[in-house]
Amino acid sequence: MKKLLICRHAKSSWDEPGLNDHERPLAKRGWRDAPLMAKRIKTNHIYPEQIISSDALRALQTAEVYLETFSKEDIIFEKTAELYHASVSDILEVVRHASDRVNTLFIFGHNPGFTDLINHLGESLDNLPTAAVFGFTFATNSWSKLSRENASFWLYDFPKNSSPKIF
Repeated sequence: MKKLLICRHAKSSWDEPGLNDHERPLAKRGWRDAPLMAKRIKTNHIYPEQIISSDALRALQTAEVYLETFSKEDIIFEKTAELYHASVSDILEVVRHASDRVNTLFIFGHNPGFTDLINHLGESLDNLPTAAVFGFTFATNSWSKLSRENASFWLYDFPKNSSPKIF
């Protein structure tokens, strides 16, 4: 079984309107929410074996908060331009190339692609909020074979969730 945690970047800053979108950093709220969510995941004994992040600054900063939270773990970390402004097929391509030795994969990126991916895999969601996490398990031993047919809902949590689920 494979486990995929889809992690949208935390809230980004719009303090510098002329800044290139790719270079937008996290806002104060993002710096508050990212550690909150990483700790919730860790508290529930969910540990990444690999993290793949969009190379956009806000996604990288969010992923780095998770890396710091899980610092005692041996995590493979990769950043890629392929997750920036990615479509469902782009995201699936990145995930399907993960090593089959990895069973729990966290990906960090953006909407609308992440919400579209969740819907593509069989769950109905209008919008994945900033800093939210959405997880699927897949009844397969190979990332290259993941599909809607072998996907099952695993978890969903977000910063404003007043009663986080124990997964």
